[in-house]
Amino acid sequence: MLTPIPLLIIPLAIYNILAFITPGLDWRSTIATFALPSGAAWQINLGEIFVALSLLILFFELIKATRISSRSIIDHMLSLLLLIAAIVEFLMVPQAGTSVFSLLICVMLLDVLTGFSVSIRVAQRDVALTPPDA
Repeated sequence: MLTPIPLLIIPLAIYNILAFITPGLDWRSTIATFALPSGAAWQINLGEIFVALSLLILFFELIKATRISSRSIIDHMLSLLLLIAAIVEFLMVPQAGTSVFSLLICVMLLDVLTGFSVSIRVAQRDVALTPPDA
């Protein structure tokens, strides 16, 4: 059973833990390098891994958005509050002023917009109109 807690709180918590425990963390530091058949070297950095993890979690948030229940409204409201908190953190906390964090905010915005859009669309299909008694 999926809870009405926004799953995107996970990457936000991971970002904050990494940013505050390891001051001066370079999100551009290379984690791995892979040689491609073309001869190019594909370098993966910490920020890219973090954004990929956030997108994976967004996938599960979008699956949650398709269910219909009274909890889905709570989930959407909590996602909106999480987005607002992340924007405030981005603007006010120096450790959050990075491109990686701004991409996390974009992922959260996409979650909020998609969640409300899917819910509205599903709700429109659930409305059953009956003819007036005449």
